[in-house]
Amino acid sequence: MLHEKNFKYAGTSVEKAKKVLVMIHGRGGFAEDILGLADHLKIDEEFALVAPQAYNNSWYPLSFMAPDEQNQPWLDSALELLHDLELDLNKQGIPSENIYFFGFSQGACLALEYATRNAKKYGGIIAIIGGLIGKNINTGNYITDFQETPIYLGTSDPDSHVPLERVEQTAEILKNKNARVEFRIYKDAGHVILPGELGVANNFIFGYPGKAKKA
Repeated sequence: MLHEKNFKYAGTSVEKAKKVLVMIHGRGGFAEDILGLADHLKIDEEFALVAPQAYNNSWYPLSFMAPDEQNQPWLDSALELLHDLELDLNKQGIPSENIYFFGFSQGACLALEYATRNAKKYGGIIAIIGGLIGKNINTGNYITDFQETPIYLGTSDPDSHVPLERVEQTAEILKNKNARVEFRIYKDAGHVILPGELGVANNFIFGYPGKAKKA
């Protein structure tokens, strides 16, 4: 496996947690940085936070819209890492319906691709500026459904890395796979996470179960 099991943790320990939020950083990012965003999420003491660290700070080398074979073997390694993490959490008593994903940019693409290939009832997914992976989306990879998992998709129009059309295609596939999708488009917002959309995502995914640590 190219991507080693290098995880950073925050929040409640997995042993004591009832729910887990898996936070996936973008290209060039660090697990510690994506964990810092949890301060702006309305999660409570039931949550453990887990952030995997990509080898060389990247989950795969080229654009998420490059032909799949050009992003191998890194892409398969990243998907395998998340699969092993989910199984390990299940073994520790966290059912998949209590596992949540948060991803930004390349991390959002990876979170969406993994979850859709393994679709089941998850706690929820927040994907900011990302879409399903591949030069052409291979719907044959997605054979199960989300059982009404809530999924937040947010993107800028335009975005320098993620075409709006791909996010729109992703939203339709997720809906067809029985996900409850909240899709927001922010005009000329740039390749960033907006405080306002975190509020929308909080409400849709977490339902404001607790008070945010920071305003």
